[in-house]
This record gives sequence, C-alpha cells and structure tokens, in this order.
Amino acid sequence: MGIDIAATTLQTARLRLLPVHESLAAGAAAFYQRNAAHLAPWDAPSPPDFATEAFQRERLAKALADVAVGALLRWWLQPQGDTSRLVGSIGLSQIARGPFQNAMLGYAVDADCQGQGLMREALQAVIAHAFSPAVHLHRIQANVRPENARSVALLQRLGFEDEGLAREYLFIDGAWRDHRMFALRNRAFKGVPS
Repeated sequence: MGIDIAATTLQTARLRLLPVHESLAAGAAAFYQRNAAHLAPWDAPSPPDFATEAFQRERLAKALADVAVGALLRWWLQPQGDTSRLVGSIGLSQIARGPFQNAMLGYAVDADCQGQGLMREALQAVIAHAFSPAVHLHRIQANVRPENARSVALLQRLGFEDEGLAREYLFIDGAWRDHRMFALRNRAFKGVPS
C-alpha cells in the first residue's frame, strides 16, 4: 500500500502544514478577511463572498476533489502549539505527470507573519515532499509579479531560477500584469514513471 500523499501533514520547527480539508473553512475565511488588503496587489480578483466560511468550505471541497485525482496538493500553515489560526497557505496546482512531472507553486502568508522566515521554512518542507519518492516531481514553477520583491527574493533564496518574463500574464489589481517565471528542478529525479 502506498503513502496517501493527499493526507500528509508536514511539520517544521515552527509550523504544522495541514492538508486541505473542509474543517479548515472557518480558519481559511478568517485568514482571507484579515489579509484582504495585503493580498490584493498579488492575487486575481475574487468574488464578493470569497472570505466567507461558506465559500471557503465549497472551495476546500473542490480542492479535495482535485487532490483525489492527483491535480493538486495544498496545505494551510498553522503555528506549532496554536490551533486557533491559520497563517498562510501553499499549493502545488496543475500537477502534470508523464514526460512533464511539473506543478505550479502558489503561496500566501499572513501580513503579520512577514519577515519571520515562516514561508521559507514551509516552502522548504513542501519542496522536499514534492521532490521525494512519494510525490516524485521533476520541476516546480512559480510566477511572480516583478514588483513583489519579497516573493522574488524568497524564490531566489530557495534556488529557483528566473526563466524570463511573461507579459500581461494575469489580470490582477485592475490591470493585466507582467510576471517573472521561476522554476526549481529536482536534481535527484530518476526517470519518468510508466
């Protein structure tokens, strides 16, 4: 019997990375309510009810369906010893198998948690998991607005390579925005599974 990668809780020194589950809806809604202004310059427009518990419950149910078919892995970040709040999320979406073995990385951290190294710590755990035999990805891609200096610096510290500029890549904050494309390759990758 194989490892259930969808239900894998990851641990770091300061965080528990909880796999998506509908029971996290209230915490996810609270996260988005607290961080609406903080995330607005970097995220695509959301529906008016996005930060409600009901919307997040539906979103988590959809995420669970995507996890079940192998198209997504997603975690919510919770401080060790504090089960009352979620302080960020990390997702590996658009997981492609076959000759690609690739996923798109997305992440967000609470405004109050910036500059503490929490996202770096969490991403190191996710990358190690994604490149482990359990998940076995060859490549992780991340696209970031060039103005997001914190995110660009974080990806570079993690070893992601800048692969170029995608012009007018996404509609964010009222306009089509350019994005820098970054990728990290799994140097220990051994062959494509059949």
